[in-house]
Amino acid sequence: MAASDTPNGDDAPPIVTLSVERALLPIVQQISALVNASERSERSPLRSEQRAAVQRVGQAVSLAVERFVTVGETIGDDNPEIKVDMYEACKEARAAGSAIEKLCALQAEAKSTDRATLVRAARCLLSSVTKVLLLADTVVVKQLILSKDKAVRTLSRLKSVTNFTEFVKAFSQFGQEMVEFAHLTGSRQSDLKDERRRAQITAARQVLERSTMMLLTSSKAVLRHPDCPRSRDNRDTVFCQMRRAMDLIHYVVKDGILDTVVSSQNGHQAAAASRLDGPATEDWDANHTLTRAIQRYEECVEMTRMTLCGETYRERLSSLLETISERSQDFTDSAYTPHQAREHILLLCERAKLELNQLLRCGVAMENRESTSPTAEYDESIANVLKSMRELRSNFQAIAMEQASELIRGVGDEGEVISGMKASALAVDTDRLEEFCFRFQEHSDHVQEVCKLLRHVAPTETLQIASKYSEINLRLYGPQLLAAAHIVCLHPNSKIAKENFEAFADMWLNLVGDVKVAAREISECLRTAGRPAQQPVYMSLPRPGKHGTTSKQVRPGPLDAEEQAKISKSGLEMKLANDEMAAEADKWQEVAGDDQDNDILRRAKAMSQMALGMYQFTRGDGTLKTTQDLFTQAEYFTEEANRLYKVVRQFSYQVPQGANKKELLEYLDQIPTHVQQLQFAVKTPTVGKAATFTKVDNVIQDTKSAMNVISRVVNICFACASKYEVSLPGPVEYNLDFRGLSPRGPSASPYRGSEGADDVLGSGSAGGSGGAQTASSDPNI
Repeated sequence: MAASDTPNGDDAPPIVTLSVERALLPIVQQISALVNASERSERSPLRSEQRAAVQRVGQAVSLAVERFVTVGETIGDDNPEIKVDMYEACKEARAAGSAIEKLCALQAEAKSTDRATLVRAARCLLSSVTKVLLLADTVVVKQLILSKDKAVRTLSRLKSVTNFTEFVKAFSQFGQEMVEFAHLTGSRQSDLKDERRRAQITAARQVLERSTMMLLTSSKAVLRHPDCPRSRDNRDTVFCQMRRAMDLIHYVVKDGILDTVVSSQNGHQAAAASRLDGPATEDWDANHTLTRAIQRYEECVEMTRMTLCGETYRERLSSLLETISERSQDFTDSAYTPHQAREHILLLCERAKLELNQLLRCGVAMENRESTSPTAEYDESIANVLKSMRELRSNFQAIAMEQASELIRGVGDEGEVISGMKASALAVDTDRLEEFCFRFQEHSDHVQEVCKLLRHVAPTETLQIASKYSEINLRLYGPQLLAAAHIVCLHPNSKIAKENFEAFADMWLNLVGDVKVAAREISECLRTAGRPAQQPVYMSLPRPGKHGTTSKQVRPGPLDAEEQAKISKSGLEMKLANDEMAAEADKWQEVAGDDQDNDILRRAKAMSQMALGMYQFTRGDGTLKTTQDLFTQAEYFTEEANRLYKVVRQFSYQVPQGANKKELLEYLDQIPTHVQQLQFAVKTPTVGKAATFTKVDNVIQDTKSAMNVISRVVNICFACASKYEVSLPGPVEYNLDFRGLSPRGPSASPYRGSEGADDVLGSGSAGGSGGAQTASSDPNI
């Protein structure tokens, strides 16, 4: 791939594992050193020892890339399915490494080099090296899939055996293969970055682990009682669930793409799978929860502060509110929801509709007046809409947690019912057995209902997925426990039938225990999320040994060395995107002349400076000294992005209809989305070192995405201005001086970025000192 063809490296798949990130760290550090040295050389000539250091780094990068791609090509030779792609990626990496070495040599000879050329070469190198690592990672994925396929084949063989001797032999082989599969899936689970994917593998591995004993007992029951349809139903359910768990793991490790459809099931298996009503493939990533629906609704409402509730957003808001109303039916239709609570939900939903209608009317009125900024009435309507949704969410949470507390208070009820079922079955007392089965069915319905409501209000994806799969397993294994009890009733003297019932009973008790644990965790998450800001929380990323030993509130601080290493790739990608936009802006400044002062150029440069300061923070340099400084800088970045969006929107009205205008509007409409994501990342409350670092990572990632889009928008704007001779907008009066927000008075603010990057090869450093400052949104971290 040419650097010019893929400036953003967006064609490369995303990095999903921590091991690939760690492998990229050395090359990221070298590229960072070169880019910062290049910036320093533009401000002032490098000394002779610095030029020699630059040349050595360039040679080291080229040599390291050569060794790296040699290993990559060896891996490609051993794996023919990736050989062509691997060789292409290695070729690109080798070319980029050579280009960087030549540019460093020119710089060492004190010859002028184009900064944009170095940036493009660095981005190309980073993208190609990443692609090599991802291709190598597919070898690990292939190994895991092969292990899964072996286990599936043995599982199918287990189902076809007709005598105990063959069964024991096949089950022994299956056990060995499952041990290997469990080892591989455990390693992959701990290596995944995405919370949702880790939770999915956790749920699948839990099913496989717990199902092994049921597979043994149900298969023995079929062999011992071949004419009993209930024993066959027990076994088929276990088989299908284990197959689904394995397919889910396959889906996750292939990162959402199930490229092979399991087709080895016979007709009876397919019919059983249809009866079981398990999760379809397309539902594995679905998130049909009230929490997600309300979150999307609130994000869309917040975005109307920029878009002023245009026609597209009016339709979207109405559709999202309708989705919330539909999903609230799981609460209102529940037999365990009190009548008063049901009426209150309907009342709050109606109030939310009224508040939304008021917001839409304000939006239409502003559109008719051709207003370009929100009015006080419009802002008040947005506040009322968000307030009504907060009350509705709180009501849903209260109902779900009340039902969960009833379940937790009834500790031991399920054990009593199951013991009664077993005793009645052994006594062949069918009437009493039916009575206990009826009581168990009521208990099962209640647990499933609680699980469904907990999934709707769970605040994290991990808890949502845990609740989702608990509900699925409860729905499937409840009837199978009843079937196992009836098998005991039909064969009260069968030891195998008793073992089978006990295995399914243990599975049920484990599932109910999972629901109670999830309920406690969700309750704790909701309680801490609503905790007042004055509660002691971690305010930064404390260094090792300086947290967990005191209840005092920790002051905001910088990233430590380990955290800087983890985030270095994201920071470098943001830096390269920022450099590309800055180079484009400088080029247009030269073309237009110093007397050409337009608002788009000024704002682009201001955002470039802010992004530069955020990048320097990831390296421990610059004027942003603490995580709080970073988050405040990100808030100012979103404010400036909002202003740029409005300025470019006005400019787009002057551009004639055509491909250029269409492309401009396509990229321009992406800015509110990226800004909204960054705002929510900044406002997310966190407690603890790991959560705060995740927040820092999200802020950097969202800023990088916004910079990529903004760079493209600015580029298209200048192209349109030249092609159609459209005048760029002049300066608009905004209060861009953030110093008034600082308790330090008129001193220089640390949130505007520095004049240049610190040179890691030299001794210079960016001046200024950053003091802690409270963000306007009070992100509570």
